[in-house]
Amino acid sequence: MAEANSKESQWATATTERLAEAGFRRGGARAAVVALLDEQSCALSAYEIEALLAARERAVGRASIYRILEQLDHLGVLSKVELGQGQARYEPIRPDHHHHHLVCDSCEAVIAFDDAPLERAVESISKRVDFAVEGHEIVLHGLCADCR
Repeated sequence: MAEANSKESQWATATTERLAEAGFRRGGARAAVVALLDEQSCALSAYEIEALLAARERAVGRASIYRILEQLDHLGVLSKVELGQGQARYEPIRPDHHHHHLVCDSCEAVIAFDDAPLERAVESISKRVDFAVEGHEIVLHGLCADCR
């Protein structure tokens, strides 16, 4: 577990450095959002981020959260994931970890998964159609075990 925390803190450190390089001042709300995202294993919505920060007694307004998320996405350190529920979710881009998402259409649970054969299939398709895939998202919809 310590190794995962080390990897996560690398993302937060690199993100803070990228923000400084881009001319952003060190702000409490931005630091709180970066720290929260750094702890997550999967994508969160702006609403979830707002609620989690409030539970930590670090209230950040929704408009500020959206602005921070947009800045992080623009800097290329955050991925905006469209899961088809009418709202975007956001997660850190970690070069050493890539996953996809299962979405329960009943309870709206989002479950991260990674699958080596699926990644090989994407690579194979890329070669077969002579297309340089630079990124991909796979979102599978259905019912989770609890909702079935």
